[in-house]
Amino acid sequence: MANPFFSPPAHYLYTVQPVRLAIMSEGPTEQEAAIVGQHWAYLKGLFERGIVVFVGRILRPDETGFGHCVFRADSEEEARAIMNADPAVSAGLMRAQLYPYQVLLPPAGVR
Repeated sequence: MANPFFSPPAHYLYTVQPVRLAIMSEGPTEQEAAIVGQHWAYLKGLFERGIVVFVGRILRPDETGFGHCVFRADSEEEARAIMNADPAVSAGLMRAQLYPYQVLLPPAGVR
């Protein structure tokens, strides 16, 4: 195996947290619910195209809760474009952070 510290990443992770924290405890407004639906459809589409490896979230209805997405990209610029195209991010419903990510023990079929 090549030294992972000298290899460009093949995977990235981005986290999302709602800008309005009450969405986690009170639920979304009608407009927020529509954006969340677009967010989910976007991630599902990326998954079906083989770009997204997995998506999940931390089940806490407070400021420590967040969602995350591990996905494939050829560069940080491409990864950032994928993250910023997420409807929840582009609409300003959620703030996002991007990280290079190394898969160490992949699920079956992920390399």
